[in-house]
Amino acid sequence: MSEIPKAPVTRIVKSAGAERISKEAEEKIVEAVEAYTAKLAAAAIDLAKHADRKTIQPEDVELALKHF
Repeated sequence: MSEIPKAPVTRIVKSAGAERISKEAEEKIVEAVEAYTAKLAAAAIDLAKHADRKTIQPEDVELALKHF
């Protein structure tokens, strides 16, 4: 079971221009978003640890995004 609700994903896909999205496609997008977010979070955590911090800061996320 996914941790991200499907409704916001559907709204984002529709705001990008899709008229409709199948349940299967919706599930695949949610899976992809969760996988990407987990990788991004891991990179941001590593950056915070490298800076001797326990708290992730916006600059950690920004730096992690540059590596993706």
